[in-house]
Amino acid sequence: MKRSIALAQISPAIADVPRNIDKHIAYIDDAIEADAGMIVFPELSLTGYTLRDSNFEVALRPGAEILDPLRERSDKITIVCGGVEESEEFGVYNAAFVFDKGGCSTYRKIYPPDYAIFEEGRYFLPGKHIKPMQTAAGKIGVLVCEDLWHLSLPLLYAYQGVQLLIVISASPTRMPGAGGLTNHEYNSQHHATVARLLSMNLVFVNRVGFEDGVNFWGCSQYLNAHGDIVATADEFEEELLIVESDDMDVRDARRFSRHFLDDDPVFMHRQLARIIREQE
Repeated sequence: MKRSIALAQISPAIADVPRNIDKHIAYIDDAIEADAGMIVFPELSLTGYTLRDSNFEVALRPGAEILDPLRERSDKITIVCGGVEESEEFGVYNAAFVFDKGGCSTYRKIYPPDYAIFEEGRYFLPGKHIKPMQTAAGKIGVLVCEDLWHLSLPLLYAYQGVQLLIVISASPTRMPGAGGLTNHEYNSQHHATVARLLSMNLVFVNRVGFEDGVNFWGCSQYLNAHGDIVATADEFEEELLIVESDDMDVRDARRFSRHFLDDDPVFMHRQLARIIREQE
């Protein structure tokens, strides 16, 4: 399956959902005009990132009336964006909202970080489920930022037949690593490793802009199943980047090297069960 995907690298306004929805609509309409089948926004694109206690004020349920303009447009294009989800039990989650064919599903971030400059663990509950979503643009797996740094999550998606991984992010600028790499270079290496080892296409959309003294670096990108970086957006600037994704890249990668096809989830399950038993 071939699909055109729009990477919407934007700078959301903090805690202003109506304003952010207006921005989403403008980018979505541009993507529809460009014949894209999917558009992907960054993490917490509907709300801004450094919410702290205001997360309760901007929390939404998938059926919220304010989201109707996105639901209506999802008959023409699959929309992946970020926001705060309120559960039926009134818990709040850092979530990806996926609008497709007039409906809305969510994925809740499983590993909200709570270290260094991050304090998500203080304000958000962790998600508990990881299942693919079937959309008009095909079967996709969705992760939110830190989730990609936990090897089990993209692997679990791959075991469930996902060939297109969507990662939405709000990654801030930090000091270079020990090797002097920039955030962009460091993350690009990580993205290429995941795409290559699992032989899956990967979309990464990171936000830009300044917020509460934090700068977000952008450089959203698309990688094919060989781990090749096909396209990268600019640093620090808003941009709508259109890429072409082809499932035949997954076929070619797995014919070239069948390391993922040889991976054995039953063996993994048995060994994990043994390790857990031995640690009890």
